[in-house]
Amino acid sequence: MELASIQRKKFICLVNYHVGFSLSFHDYFISQKRHGIIILLLSQCSFIPQFHISIKTKYQDNNGSAENCLGLSPIELSYREVDYVDIAYDELSANHYKEEEDPKFFQSKRTGRGPLVEGWRDTTQPIMCSYKLVNASFNIWGMKSRVEHFIHECVRDILLLGHRQAFAWIDEWYDMTLEDVQDYEQKMQAETNVKVRP
Repeated sequence: MELASIQRKKFICLVNYHVGFSLSFHDYFISQKRHGIIILLLSQCSFIPQFHISIKTKYQDNNGSAENCLGLSPIELSYREVDYVDIAYDELSANHYKEEEDPKFFQSKRTGRGPLVEGWRDTTQPIMCSYKLVNASFNIWGMKSRVEHFIHECVRDILLLGHRQAFAWIDEWYDMTLEDVQDYEQKMQAETNVKVRP
């Protein structure tokens, strides 16, 4: 693989306080699972064929300490930018902030987990990290680096908000079985489709 052909990649390390959930955007994403790594690919956009996003995900029971859990090559590692996302202390945009969803203040009534205090990643158990490798490619001259940077920032914001909410909503999903989760996802997908379709 030539160095020039490597696209900008950003490695996002999301440490969660024993949080797990699934995504079901089957109409828009292709999802594959290989060797414990979940790969989400945005279907090629017909009106911008030079646009591509892929997100590889792996969950591990640690605080973000794995150096190369996604098995990147030495060349890919040299281009990787690591971004640790702290669900408790990273800034969230004001229009998405809700105090009841702030891990610094939230405490689960069912599990007693929370609030997350400064240094929580080193002292809290159980803990899980969601490792993400985000690859964005926008091959249009003059716009490539700006658009790719914008995509990475948007994906980071979405992941930060989603993982904060997963932690804060733990009382709603804590005892759900896999079948319960799949039923809930189907219900939410149907409700979303009704809202977005004309």
